[in-house]
Amino acid sequence: MPSAKDMKLVALIAALAVAGASAYLLFGGGGNRRAAPIVWTLPTVTAPAPAAAVPSQASQSTRKSHVDGPRSSVPVPQIHLDPAPDKVKGPAFPIATVLPGHRIALHTSPAGTVFKQVGDRTEFGSTRAYWIERVKGAWLGVPTPDLPNGRLAWIQDDRSKLSISQTHFWITADLSAHRLELHYANRLRERFPVTVGSRTSPTPIGNYAVTDGVDGRGLGPWYGCCALALSGHQPNLPPGWIGGDRIAIHGTPGSVGGADSHGCLRASDPDMISLFAHVPLGTPVFIRA
Repeated sequence: MPSAKDMKLVALIAALAVAGASAYLLFGGGGNRRAAPIVWTLPTVTAPAPAAAVPSQASQSTRKSHVDGPRSSVPVPQIHLDPAPDKVKGPAFPIATVLPGHRIALHTSPAGTVFKQVGDRTEFGSTRAYWIERVKGAWLGVPTPDLPNGRLAWIQDDRSKLSISQTHFWITADLSAHRLELHYANRLRERFPVTVGSRTSPTPIGNYAVTDGVDGRGLGPWYGCCALALSGHQPNLPPGWIGGDRIAIHGTPGSVGGADSHGCLRASDPDMISLFAHVPLGTPVFIRA
């Protein structure tokens, strides 16, 4: 069970929910439920300050899942885009955030066909932020739930509509080990067990990004404290499934470590609270077999 301190943090997270907003959550796990979205506002500075972004060793000393060590062997794309990298050693991931009141076009390729126009908020009410996985000239390739897994949408690098920031946080999930890791640059900050997809509904491997954060209390008992929606989809849902196909990392009231989800990654509430409190929207998530 979460500690009193953890529950206070959950209450604080819940207080950030957009009042009155609702959307159907499309995660694989428990059917359609009304969700109260949580909105992050990304900083307009060039990068998060390391001292503020990373909790101290002392503040994490009581958490068994806290570790410091080398980053995992998962290869991560190295993209260099304004703003210039700061002095933190290790990967930095650029994020494009749609500025308030603006709309942008999603293209099938650089300067290609427009397949969708989107605004500054996601379907769940969060600030719309994209991890920039690839760059081709003035075009940015971004993972999006509007396309099948593995395909990038392309957006024009227009600073009148986009704010470019960066994060040193990134997440890896090892499906065979039933393990999730949170990294900050070259440091491994957290490692904890997760439940993964079943044999018939395996968690899809690939590169994704965090699109939304949602207070789990509005989703029913299946999602624990909170959920981080990802840009990916589950293509192998069971027959008769009435929910949607978005995958997520979310809490659970039950045990973790098995392989019996419909594709989502399930973690304990204490681990999810820590993860939820750290990663900004757009954080890349690398899921490997």
